[in-house]
Amino acid sequence: MGACLDLSAIGPGFSDPDRASQAVFRRSLEALSRPGSLIEVDSDAAAPAGVGAAACALLLALPDQDTRLWLAPSFSEEAAAYFRFHTGCQITSVHGEADFALVGDVTEWPLLQSFRCGSDEYPDRSATLIVEVPRIASDGGWRIAGPGIRNEARLSVPALGKHFPAQWAANHKRFPRGIDVFFTCGALLCGLPRTIRLSED
Repeated sequence: MGACLDLSAIGPGFSDPDRASQAVFRRSLEALSRPGSLIEVDSDAAAPAGVGAAACALLLALPDQDTRLWLAPSFSEEAAAYFRFHTGCQITSVHGEADFALVGDVTEWPLLQSFRCGSDEYPDRSATLIVEVPRIASDGGWRIAGPGIRNEARLSVPALGKHFPAQWAANHKRFPRGIDVFFTCGALLCGLPRTIRLSED
């Protein structure tokens, strides 16, 4: 992709890559250890068009030259070039091969089961999804329970529609295999690890 792309048009990443990557990594762990919590990500990176601040920060901090990133079709070639330039990751056109995936329009989201889910011996060899949505809230919506949650919590992601709970139930049943998901909305980050049970009212 982008063989003739002008690299001078690529925006800057973190001003202090090592420190910022470590801070974002800690935020990502916090989001997964406290499922349903809304966590603000501080980033000074110039995100490419269509990519929110939290999603951009995750994709600058987590992938490296040994990982493959899939971007949903609505993202531009410039976005692919941005992450390839700043992280050295490989851009793949096959979502089933991806270690990380970014979805901005949930209508382009393939079924969870079609992403890499690892194996019983190597459950960490699974895909991590980053889903940029218009709204996340910690009230109403789904009931979520599991490790990191006392009793139960609430999580509302209206853009995902009615089919996500069934897909998530199938994903949860595959534990220790399965997909971990980050929802992002602007600078907000919310983690949904495969260990979490999700139900509707």
